Amino acid sequence: MPEKNIVHVAVAVLQNSNGQYLIAKRPQESHQGGLWEFPGGKVENNESVLDALKRELFEETGITIIQATPLIRIYHDYSDKSVLLDVWHINNFSGEAFGKEEQKIRWISTNDFSFYDFPEANMPIIKAVQLPDKYMITGNFNNEDDLLKRIQDALKKGIKLVQFRAKNIDTELYFCYAKKIYQLCEKSTAKVLLNISVKNYIKYHADKYSHGIHLNTKEIKSYNYGILNHKCLVSTSTHNEKEINLSKKKQIDFIVLSPVKNTLSHPSAVPLGWKQFQQLADKAACPVYALGGMTTNDIDTAKKYGAQGIAAISEFWNS
Repeated sequence: MPEKNIVHVAVAVLQNSNGQYLIAKRPQESHQGGLWEFPGGKVENNESVLDALKRELFEETGITIIQATPLIRIYHDYSDKSVLLDVWHINNFSGEAFGKEEQKIRWISTNDFSFYDFPEANMPIIKAVQLPDKYMITGNFNNEDDLLKRIQDALKKGIKLVQFRAKNIDTELYFCYAKKIYQLCEKSTAKVLLNISVKNYIKYHADKYSHGIHLNTKEIKSYNYGILNHKCLVSTSTHNEKEINLSKKKQIDFIVLSPVKNTLSHPSAVPLGWKQFQQLADKAACPVYALGGMTTNDIDTAKKYGAQGIAAISEFWNS
């Protein structure tokens, strides 16, 4: 986190009933002028982030916020200033948005983000709005039928992000299963990431039947940004500040941070707790999933402490 003065900015990710997001064009003469951004503004002294959001959004677009939830916090250094973007997701509001300050505004879908130029600090926000708040990691299974049934059940319950983790099976069989999981996920507009080596991901042309790759703490050390298709989502496991800094250096799309609570799978691991989780998540500059003892009851708490949501095996896999 930068030691110099930081400009605290409240940012609104405003989503309408059609699933579109509101963006606005910055005045040419302003900082990062001419670029598109999510609306918001500076948090004044003695003002809460939510109050700043309500004030700024009404002043800029005429929108009145009814309900908002934290999405992501981003610290970013520009050449001329440092900013903390305190980003909240808003899907309950009243009013019709328009450019009250004569700025251009547009409602766009997630597929349209690549057609607009955003400030560099906004890029993690774009990643965050395209990720769900539940990330299922596959657990043990008895056979192919059991595996695919568990996947189907999870998808029916609304899981939209799956990590296929199966360390103890033959590589050829793993990719055979991966193709079938991908087909199921495609039908449910869900994404599947493969927990394998980058070498095998490339060798087996896995970008054709997956949406990305999850790197363990060993794999990320040898991973080089740009070696995979630019559409490939890349996540990694982290446990401390050193590993988070490495993920930033490697330009990872999102991370899993653990353990937040005590877990049966790693009983000797010292849990981070929510406060330490938030301190580390603030350093990530990308979406962060909380892992370790998580249940769906923890989702709201996780978001309060800066998480995208929760990642879990037993909560989703065994239910």
